[in-house]
Amino acid sequence: MAHDTAVHEDVHGHGHGNETTEELWSGGRQPFKVSYGKLMMWYFLLSDAFTFAGFLIAYGALRFSSPTWPVPDFVFSTAPFGIHNAPLIFVTFMSFLLIISSVTMVRAVQEGARENQRGVVFWMFLTIIGGAGFLGCQAWEWNNLISKECMTVLRNPFGTHTATGVYLNTDGSPSAEKDDKFKSGQGYLIHHAHVDDHGGDHDHGDHEMTAEEKFLVSANSIVAAKNLDMENLPEIGVDFPGFKVNNEGFITRKFVTDGGAAGVQEYGPKAFGALFFFITGFHGFHVFSGVVFLIIIMLNAGSGLYAARKNGYEMVEKIGLYWHFVDLVWVFVFLVFYLL
Repeated sequence: MAHDTAVHEDVHGHGHGNETTEELWSGGRQPFKVSYGKLMMWYFLLSDAFTFAGFLIAYGALRFSSPTWPVPDFVFSTAPFGIHNAPLIFVTFMSFLLIISSVTMVRAVQEGARENQRGVVFWMFLTIIGGAGFLGCQAWEWNNLISKECMTVLRNPFGTHTATGVYLNTDGSPSAEKDDKFKSGQGYLIHHAHVDDHGGDHDHGDHEMTAEEKFLVSANSIVAAKNLDMENLPEIGVDFPGFKVNNEGFITRKFVTDGGAAGVQEYGPKAFGALFFFITGFHGFHVFSGVVFLIIIMLNAGSGLYAARKNGYEMVEKIGLYWHFVDLVWVFVFLVFYLL
């Protein structure tokens, strides 16, 4: 009789925490007590993390398998308003903007949990400002590298010396200038003959005129070429005693090492420019997408759409997960490109 009662309870769902069979199989139960939307966001972020990890591992493999690689402190030493020789100052400011925007995003989620509509809108607006500021800084950095320093996905004018030595004067004799002496591991930038009338933003120095600028001033034909839109540029591909103008119009300086070996500046690894623009661009696309979604969600929050749902502004929490992920990825991008 007791067995029949147990079977009866099992069939009708009265022996499982007072849940009926229909309730158990209704499909409305939330796994791990997390909503479907947040669970799918975690799945997306996990897959995106694998994608970024693959890109950064590829960069690391190429970086450490190459005999030379651009020196970050030299490549990223310029900043707006004519600031030079300030390694990592600008990118640190960029990172600060993104980290602060992550803090404001946390505050927006907290206000959402309290059902504070005005608080959500206010803190999301500050998050958008931070994200837009980061994108503006990245746009300046790309413009500087492309238009001022002539780096592309196929050409990297940033090189690294593998020996200690000194550059040659235009007549082919070793230079006596202090700035023309270099050490192994020191970075350099190959200048394009057609820059602005003042040598462009390539000096990477804190003095009035760099060694490169002094060199350009002494090479009168090249200076004339700059000012006359390259009309008087010496024939490209022809060697001169102290320099060479290559087939792309770049001035490659000649030098002699302490061991007496002669050399000429060469481009750095192509992979650096390609990977830099691709990976930082991919991350920038994530930031841009996040800013767009933040604007949409902020407008929805301001309209009262999420307040009517009475779910603690869950949509704000979901976009917050995405934004924190973008911030975390930047930490690794910053480490790989700007510090190693």
